[in-house]
Amino acid sequence: MSESPDRNAENRRLLSVIEIGSTGLRLAIAQIGDGKDIHILERISRPSRLGRDSFALGHISREAMRESLAVLVSFREFLGGYGIEAADVRVFATSALREASNRDTFQDRVFLQTGFRIVLIEDIEESHLMYLAVRYALKDRPKVLTGSNSLILEVGGGTTEVMILRRGRMAFSHSLRFGTVRVGENVRSAGTSRESMRSILEERVRNSCDRIDGELSLGSVKTFILIGSDARFAAGRIGGADSGHYSELPSQKFLAFVRDLDGLTPAECVTAYNIPWSEAEGFVMGLVMAGLFLARTQADTVVIPEVSIREGLLLSAANGSGSGIGTEIHRQIAASAMALGRKYRFGEDHARAVVRLALGVFDSLSGEYGLTGRDRILLETASLLHDIGAFVRASGHHKHGEYIISNSEIFGLNAHDLGIVANIVRYHRRQPPAPSHLNFIALAREDRIRVSKLAAILRVADALDRGHKGRTGKPVFRKSEDRFIIDTGGESDLTLERLSLKEKGEMFFDVYGLEPVLE
Repeated sequence: MSESPDRNAENRRLLSVIEIGSTGLRLAIAQIGDGKDIHILERISRPSRLGRDSFALGHISREAMRESLAVLVSFREFLGGYGIEAADVRVFATSALREASNRDTFQDRVFLQTGFRIVLIEDIEESHLMYLAVRYALKDRPKVLTGSNSLILEVGGGTTEVMILRRGRMAFSHSLRFGTVRVGENVRSAGTSRESMRSILEERVRNSCDRIDGELSLGSVKTFILIGSDARFAAGRIGGADSGHYSELPSQKFLAFVRDLDGLTPAECVTAYNIPWSEAEGFVMGLVMAGLFLARTQADTVVIPEVSIREGLLLSAANGSGSGIGTEIHRQIAASAMALGRKYRFGEDHARAVVRLALGVFDSLSGEYGLTGRDRILLETASLLHDIGAFVRASGHHKHGEYIISNSEIFGLNAHDLGIVANIVRYHRRQPPAPSHLNFIALAREDRIRVSKLAAILRVADALDRGHKGRTGKPVFRKSEDRFIIDTGGESDLTLERLSLKEKGEMFFDVYGLEPVLE
């Protein structure tokens, strides 16, 4: 719902986001209050064939590029009426543009004609933003997320995002490489029938659910949260409890509606429900997939929040990393990393000890060496997972760990973050970074510096628990001239830790100019 903007309201500010998605270009303008609440002033959506081109052709056609540019230029003019400059608009793109071979050309043309800088977000970042939006929509009923195991599902054009929460804590997050546009284009290119499309959907959802069941039984899921315009369409047609921020529908009513919808052709859907032709096929396919996932759970109710990824981005921008939401996301990152560690049977006691020691060292240095709050999260994740490669083989486990992390997902961390964490793990032992190490050299200069700083801390922390016995307890850290003193109270025999610190402390001295010393 749009309302006239309160441009002169005190202590309020305007934020705007633009989503370049597989099926449409969407603009949202919000007013942010003192309490970091978002009040949507405008929502504008225009259809797009970016997904159809990208998934079928591998690139964006001239026609699709021209149409998209025209829409974005109109968005730019509309934002001018609110006094919002192009540089202040957060413009993000998902799988359709991310997978297009000519994405750089598209981004450049958009910038030249509108001034918008497009950020390509990764699948895991989509999940992060969606979680923020869902949490905000359900803020008056937190037990919806924490009272039982929950599944959050968004069926997009290119990917399907699935998040499982174990009583409010992130168990895992998966981005499944199928969506309404991608499947539709695959079926059309193969020349198969509508019945074949249904079989393909069933097979892909079944395989995905079987994979999820290996990590957490879908039969234990009692809360089913469905995101997307197709879900909101279903809520409007079925009716049910509507709080203004979300709707609740009985699962059986939702499944009955999906069965009725599935029996209609796109043309019949257009006539029956007065929806645009461009959306009819996607709505049916998206709701059918949601119904297939729902049928694997024990959820009695479908919760449909009145939010999207755009609200997630607005919340992220409005609240920042120091907010309660930022704290919650930090907790979810740690929970997701812990789930990954357990999957590879890591030594949990040692990992927790190294995290505690690494963060103690970090906190004693952060005020002077340009270390940030985000660096702390990356160090915590790397410390927790530093020995994960031992699942493959103890010998060279730092290299195996780098590979595992680079090819895994951790909720709240994007591909860039994972690359940094993987490199930190790579250098927690043996040879420090070298010009011959391609994954390290591929990082930007500031990220190479970040890896060196954090890997040096991790080496010291790992050395302090060399025997995996927790003998250093809770040491006190302090600097004295060119020494970094680690005071353990001197109550234990730390011969093994002293030898290890001497071996692994050299990198710390090279980076910080301080010699780590046990007292």
